[in-house]
Amino acid sequence: MLLNTRTILLAAAGAAALTAWGARADEWGSYGRDPGGTRFSPLTQITTANVGQLKPAWTFHTGDIADDKSGQRTGFETTPLFIDGRLYLTTGFNRIIGLDPTTGKQLWAYDPQIDRASRYGDGLINRGVAAWRDPGANRPACQLRLYEATLDARLVSVDAATGKPCADFGQAGVVSLRDVARYRPGTYHMTSPPIVIDGVVVVGSAIDDNGLAEMPSGAVRGYDARTGRKLWTWEPLERPKGVAAANWKTGAGNAWTVLSGDPARHVVYVPTGSASPDYWGGLRPGDNRWANSVVALDVKTGRLKWGFQLVHHDLWDYDTAVAPLATRITLKGRATPAVIAGNKTGMAYVLDPATGKPLLPVEERPVPQSTLAGEKSSPTQPFPTATPPLVPQSLSPADAFGLGAADKKSCAEALAKLSGTSMFSPPSEAGSLAIPGNVGGINWSGFAWDRAHGRLIVSVTNLPAKVRMIPADKFGKSDKGDLRAESTLQRGTPWALSRAPLLSPMGLPCIAPAYGELVALDLDAGKIAWRTPLGSMEEFAPGIGRIAKGSVVLGGPIVTAGGLIFQGGTLDRTFRAFSAETGQELWTAALPASAHATPMTYEAGGRQYVVIAAGGSAKISEEKQGDAVVAYALP
Repeated sequence: MLLNTRTILLAAAGAAALTAWGARADEWGSYGRDPGGTRFSPLTQITTANVGQLKPAWTFHTGDIADDKSGQRTGFETTPLFIDGRLYLTTGFNRIIGLDPTTGKQLWAYDPQIDRASRYGDGLINRGVAAWRDPGANRPACQLRLYEATLDARLVSVDAATGKPCADFGQAGVVSLRDVARYRPGTYHMTSPPIVIDGVVVVGSAIDDNGLAEMPSGAVRGYDARTGRKLWTWEPLERPKGVAAANWKTGAGNAWTVLSGDPARHVVYVPTGSASPDYWGGLRPGDNRWANSVVALDVKTGRLKWGFQLVHHDLWDYDTAVAPLATRITLKGRATPAVIAGNKTGMAYVLDPATGKPLLPVEERPVPQSTLAGEKSSPTQPFPTATPPLVPQSLSPADAFGLGAADKKSCAEALAKLSGTSMFSPPSEAGSLAIPGNVGGINWSGFAWDRAHGRLIVSVTNLPAKVRMIPADKFGKSDKGDLRAESTLQRGTPWALSRAPLLSPMGLPCIAPAYGELVALDLDAGKIAWRTPLGSMEEFAPGIGRIAKGSVVLGGPIVTAGGLIFQGGTLDRTFRAFSAETGQELWTAALPASAHATPMTYEAGGRQYVVIAAGGSAKISEEKQGDAVVAYALP
């Protein structure tokens, strides 16, 4: 057989690019490419010099779009996997689909047949599958298995070759995930992929916000990847000593977003959300460990190895929405293993993967205290001191933004009436400013690791919210909540909730743009290397792009060794590529719908492809829904 120079170089590069996780250079084997969630690809065919030549290579339509009769929308948030020469993705209907990576042709589809008419708190969405190669498989079926956690709380396992259920897993390929305390159909569901480490499938859960004091348990569970047998359960919340059972009514603390892990350490890193309900903690006294945290669990036993809490006694819905990122960073000239955590506060924490202790300093700072009857807020919160926050953390009336004097005056007056306008100002009856708001800071869009420059690449949203507490006996009667606000009773507590973005009369946020940004954070230097506005709200408000830059961001970045960052996630129907070195926008492509998903890249047939799901949001009713998977490549 003759080997040309390109073949030899590719073979050498492929061997050199085998990561600590054993991933092949051309593959994308986990949601974040590797179990550590770095979202870094060693592929170099597409570069800063030629990215402007990218063209659509193929488009695949799933056909899975909810009709108006269902009463809820589909969102298309999947990040496909590419393993053994095939693409695997999921839809909002929880169908798993296998595609030919060079043509986009469907090879097979598996439908778990969820009840699409049921109400799920986040709408009809799913972010993808996990994969596991069975080292003991000596039969044709299920050597490579795919796992999906469904909206109706099931864990399914299918053969990656055929899409047929793995018969030896649970009952005909299905395991029920409904065996948790206070399970409620619809309220308890799954939207993010599991993770598989050491032959154990680890699953979190999504639980609706603000409905009840006692929501379902946010238990994390591990299952045997071959048989589906449950191996362990870890509960994130535990009643503190000295607190009577009658005074402890809570739930959730769940891991609804993407998990990550470290096969070499045999751990899974679990990011947890807030305990229920989000905005009043009178029935969950204490720090509420391990809600709003990153924890390391022994993957074989579920035993807690360490935990680090990013928010104590959360009253702001400041979930750890980001998958922890495990990598090596350079600190003071030394390569150092690290786990990077972040949340909706817009702050990044760098932790020791062996102990969970900060590698970069964090200090507990005093924060404002609650005046609501029955509430005892945390006296301090943890602030990183070596790196800056990525979004604003306060907004005074003097700094209010508006289009013209009247608009700005209205925002300033609204801010002056609030009981607090800085981060961690506790909710109040008068109303307080949540800055960032519950969709601001670093959401599930998360971050990627730029290995070449040693930088964390983060997509952030800058959108403060007004939060107002309403006595339960007045809610819906003398006080129905603020106009256009999201309002809920928080049943089982004395306080209802009203929250909404703080907007001017002209409909713009009362804070100066940009409303969405892409940021490069140099952890070693402790500074922002660059930041650039991300996206536009032009389609929602024609003409706004000339005044206000940036968009709400729901969908994250990836980085390639070609020096590029690929990013969707914005409300405009645009896919973008940026220079990883400078942040300069180098390429854009129009999409059939907004791409609220994280892209991925792979190489097949000698070509590098970049793929993104474009289907709009399940939560933003003004957006066009879609079902397109679009692949780009060089001519």
